[in-house]
Amino acid sequence: MRLYHRIAKFLSSPIHILNGITNNTNMHSTSKHFLHCTLLFSVVMMFEIFSGGIKINENSFTLVDPWTEYGDVATIILYLLRFLTLLTLPQVLFNFCGLVFYNAFPEKVELIGSPLLAPFICIRVVTRGDFPDLVKANVARNMNTCLDAKMENFLIEVVTDKKINLAPHRRIREIVVPKDYKTKSGALFKSRALQYCLEDSVNVLNNTDWIVHLDEETLLTENSVRGIINFVLDGKHPFGQGLITYANENVVNWLTTLADSFRVSDDMGKLRLQFKLFHKPLFSWKGSYVVTKLAAEREVSFDNGIDGSVAEDCFFAMSAFSKGYSFNFIEGEMYEKSPFTLLDFLQQRKRWLQGILLVVHSKVIPAKHKIFLAISVYSWVTMPLSTSNIIFAALYPIPCPNLMDFGCAFIAGVNIYMYVFGVIKSFSLYRFGVVKFLMCALGAVCTIPVNIVIENIAVVWGLVGKKHKFYVVQKDVRSLITV
Repeated sequence: MRLYHRIAKFLSSPIHILNGITNNTNMHSTSKHFLHCTLLFSVVMMFEIFSGGIKINENSFTLVDPWTEYGDVATIILYLLRFLTLLTLPQVLFNFCGLVFYNAFPEKVELIGSPLLAPFICIRVVTRGDFPDLVKANVARNMNTCLDAKMENFLIEVVTDKKINLAPHRRIREIVVPKDYKTKSGALFKSRALQYCLEDSVNVLNNTDWIVHLDEETLLTENSVRGIINFVLDGKHPFGQGLITYANENVVNWLTTLADSFRVSDDMGKLRLQFKLFHKPLFSWKGSYVVTKLAAEREVSFDNGIDGSVAEDCFFAMSAFSKGYSFNFIEGEMYEKSPFTLLDFLQQRKRWLQGILLVVHSKVIPAKHKIFLAISVYSWVTMPLSTSNIIFAALYPIPCPNLMDFGCAFIAGVNIYMYVFGVIKSFSLYRFGVVKFLMCALGAVCTIPVNIVIENIAVVWGLVGKKHKFYVVQKDVRSLITV
């Protein structure tokens, strides 16, 4: 608890300065990025010094002989638990490098060519049809956003299990998936709907056209539309993805929204680095804000059986990776909402864990293409064991190599900062005011213990619970208000 107070005191002043500057249009984005990097390095150094990752005096060394003090078996267990912490190191390094190497505060996206010259773009929204009013409202909003961004050659397709009855419009197409439709491999859920759109009898697009995949609650922004236009005009990579933020407009659940600030940093760090530097989905990608070229999407296919239906986005990305396709990062952000309840938050994480494990264990995708994904998901699976170090390191200290202590402190420092940076990217100082913004930044750090508990429960539940189940979280704010 004392450490949390120190963190809060340390972070409050720099965050205020940094976000005040990020909202100042006169400050160049490079200066904003420099201040962000300074804060990141400061947080990491603080953790290195406080936790003993960097030895500054004799008090930084552990003088206990664990073999004599705790016994052989207990000592081996303690060291194994400490080593498990390092499983997260690859993705932490990717997040750190992505946040440092690339400008974290890019300017407004500028078009590299005329939207009139862009290839045809289909904005495809997949839904079960449980929230028809939400879908109708978001289709209208996304339509207006596209028109405001001077987009011309586009169509909005809504793929649904239940008829929504969208108003007739030359730019809108509603596709109802028949109840008796079955794919060749028996794909289910969202995969089944996406594959139905690729059938010759349903598809109206050409192989040179592009598809923007959105969830029913995803909202376009003019920046993201310009980023997509630039991506398809460039045409070098058949697959792309960009940033999604979760604290826009009305915040339904502050706890889950602050917890999702980590995902914002993950997009700006790991996701951006793997796509901009390597052009490969080394750690997979998300299921929304996905841009694909139709020819490539049909080649990869969503017809990947039941194992590829729980985390269809992950399976698709790794399958495309194994087939040699390249990826790129798309500038401009889109908006979504975090889960409205802690139960939905937990169910969402549980499904992700189960789905990614099915991908990692699939024999269809070669092992060499999912090494980083496997390390990432097993760092998640072993989370209940690795987080036990918080207790055991205090009760049963053990001497470790300096490099190991440095690595563990580095992991902790970067992960803590990612919650703070996610708030900086998601929340506006002008919208919330200084006091409320600082409360959000510190609140994001304070959600970490809650998030750890939820993630641990999701792991245990995901391992022992029923597999091949697709849980859909509540997404329509108005239905909550009605209830």
